[in-house]
Amino acid sequence: MNHRNILADLERRFRRYAIRDFMRYIVIGQAIVYILLLIWPTVGYQLYGLLSLSRAGLLRGQIWRLVTFLFIPPSSSPIFIFFALYFYYMIGTSLERQWGAFRFNLFYLIGMAGAILAALLTGSATNTYLNLSLFLAYASIWPNQEVLLFMILPVKMKWLALLDLALYLWQFIQGPASVRVTIILCLLNVFLFVGGDFINTLRNEMRYFKTRQNYRNTMWR
Repeated sequence: MNHRNILADLERRFRRYAIRDFMRYIVIGQAIVYILLLIWPTVGYQLYGLLSLSRAGLLRGQIWRLVTFLFIPPSSSPIFIFFALYFYYMIGTSLERQWGAFRFNLFYLIGMAGAILAALLTGSATNTYLNLSLFLAYASIWPNQEVLLFMILPVKMKWLALLDLALYLWQFIQGPASVRVTIILCLLNVFLFVGGDFINTLRNEMRYFKTRQNYRNTMWR
């Protein structure tokens, strides 16, 4: 039985338990934590420490960290955080419409499990690579969709995805073993759900690049 048949069987069994509009809750939670950090720093940073995912905290019985690390927002300026949360919501809801609520929940759950396992193995983990997995999945399905970078420059999703991959590949090569383990585990859901689409996109871009290079070489002869 391949993984698609397994997904179909799981969906038939557990579809009624799926959380619909899942990304809305994640984005609202991150917005609340960010606002607390902004207007009430003392309480906000204490809350941040209680929400983060760490092996030491889990071993002390603080099991809420298994979920609450999802609500830690990316650290950035208020203007950027607005666009970042909107981007997460747009990507998440688009994937949910494409796959259905159950499969999107499962995709996110596998990413969560990867982050948790990474924290147990390395000592701590964040939701950074989990958020990246959403972006890579979206870019694999809609590689040619354009977004406005900095609300000005139109850029296709596939180029942003390749840029992100290059940055994380550099981290994987240069970083310690803990970073490598975290990247692999947190992006496992991407390989399971859209690995084939992503590889096909890379192959198509490589063929296109080679074709252009051959054409340019021919023109200059």
